Amino acid sequence: MKVGFIGLGNVGGKLAGSLLRNKFDLTVRDLDENLTKPFVEQGAKIANTAKELAEKVDLIITCLPSPEICSEVMEGSDGILNGLSENKVWLEMSTTDEAEVKRLGQKVIEKKAIPLDGPVSGGCHRAATGNIAIFVGGEREAFNKILPALTVMGRKILHTGELGSASVLKVITNYLASVHLVALGEAWTVAKKSNLDLTKAYKGIAVSSGNSFVHETESQVILNGSYNINFTMDLVLKDTGLFDELAKKLNATLEISPKIVDIFKDGQKKYGSRAWSSMIVKRMEDINQINFRAEGFPEELVDNEPEKRGHEI
Repeated sequence: MKVGFIGLGNVGGKLAGSLLRNKFDLTVRDLDENLTKPFVEQGAKIANTAKELAEKVDLIITCLPSPEICSEVMEGSDGILNGLSENKVWLEMSTTDEAEVKRLGQKVIEKKAIPLDGPVSGGCHRAATGNIAIFVGGEREAFNKILPALTVMGRKILHTGELGSASVLKVITNYLASVHLVALGEAWTVAKKSNLDLTKAYKGIAVSSGNSFVHETESQVILNGSYNINFTMDLVLKDTGLFDELAKKLNATLEISPKIVDIFKDGQKKYGSRAWSSMIVKRMEDINQINFRAEGFPEELVDNEPEKRGHEI
């Protein structure tokens, strides 16, 4: 199977790296030549346009920052749609809007190709080692066809149902992660003001009913003070905005979601769009004139689990 990958950013570059490391025939495309150069040096091919990439491969993967950018890559004159033909598969691995992936998916179907949405969850450190989770929506037959590629990019692979269902589930999980992160800011504030040993508090939360994936990962770089989670404030606002808009479309009355959006807007205003998303807890540090520093925590997360072939769950 020939695979093409468009979008070699924080997550995409790591997913594409897993494909290359596992000897897939890989063609890459990114506007930033500094990102494509290492891939070419390791044996990947490079495409000058998205259309050219789509013409040359069987599986076209996009992993891009926003639905708007994905639309440009898909629908431009040199875009993916103009390079598609029968039985090729387009896998959208960006975090995107269900309606948008369905809209573009219909255009893919008109080319007699097959659309799938396949967002990932678990953090950049797990994307780097092929241990991230992948949700996939769309035709089961196409899912089975590309499963060999999915199982080197991810550890646990879930077929979620029809096209768009994976994007909805991903937006839900990212919303929950954002809620957990905001709550951690308040939890660390109370822990600090209570004069708890923050290292012991970290361990205590980790073995308690209050534990979460966000605590196990992001609390480490918060306590270190680097906040470096390889995910930025603007991306969280995109994700929380997608969740909030989806709820409105569904006429679902929510209480916490609007507040989370407001909190991250305030964090973006204070620290900037490209600040690490975990810096949202710095609002609590600043308001309360404290810090959450503790010894022995890493500046950046590294996945220490051994890489092994993934599987469907």
